[in-house]
Amino acid sequence: MAAIGRFRKGGKIFWAKVVDGEIFRLHGDVFGSPSFDKKPTPRKGLKTLVPVVPGKIIAIGLNYADHVREMGRELPREPLFWFKAPTSLLPDGGKIEVPFPRHRTDFEAELAIVIGRKIRNVTPAGAARHIFGYTAAQDISDRTIQKVESQWARCKSFDTFTPLGPFVETQIDPSDLSIQQFQNGQLRQNSNTRQLIFKPAEIVSFVSTNLTLLPGDVILTGTPSGVGPIQSGDKLEVRIQGLAPLINTVR
Repeated sequence: MAAIGRFRKGGKIFWAKVVDGEIFRLHGDVFGSPSFDKKPTPRKGLKTLVPVVPGKIIAIGLNYADHVREMGRELPREPLFWFKAPTSLLPDGGKIEVPFPRHRTDFEAELAIVIGRKIRNVTPAGAARHIFGYTAAQDISDRTIQKVESQWARCKSFDTFTPLGPFVETQIDPSDLSIQQFQNGQLRQNSNTRQLIFKPAEIVSFVSTNLTLLPGDVILTGTPSGVGPIQSGDKLEVRIQGLAPLINTVR
């Protein structure tokens, strides 16, 4: 497998392999040993959905040193994580809705991990075997709420606050990938996954020592510096090296 997406066509929802823009339907368990159609599915009437349906979304905070300084916080000694509601998911091309226009609401470009196997207490050395792949994400955040609450789930879990996709890349090394955020064509965030304080394998291991991870669960790995406010009419694009871009607009 390489890039895997999830689609709707004619009332049917299915996973497929994406090769050079062509869609080959998947048969069997996407997290097992699936087979694929030999002929591509016509793209007419095809809608791209979020690439997985996670039971839980886990967000890692303060995981780029420059962003920690930007937020005026101290470097974490271990991964800081919280939950985002699965109802906050939004596919590529979807519109982000800001519930409180007078609040400051920020973009955050992130690399997301997709879990491929049920795991509990995995070591960092063994974590890579349990990762299905990686995709692009946004962790949209209501800063006005975040500043007055010690818990971050509410400010980051409004509907449409987790754009994800468009595809999961199953054959990529996450250790040295450029990560960029564009807002209306202007570069706002520009970093590399080399700057991650806790690497993907360390994150998966740490989370798995606290709770069971299931196939399809998503972990957002943190955002670099350069976060900024969004407003109605904005076009946001996350570009991560080796992944298809994630593009959304703000309603």
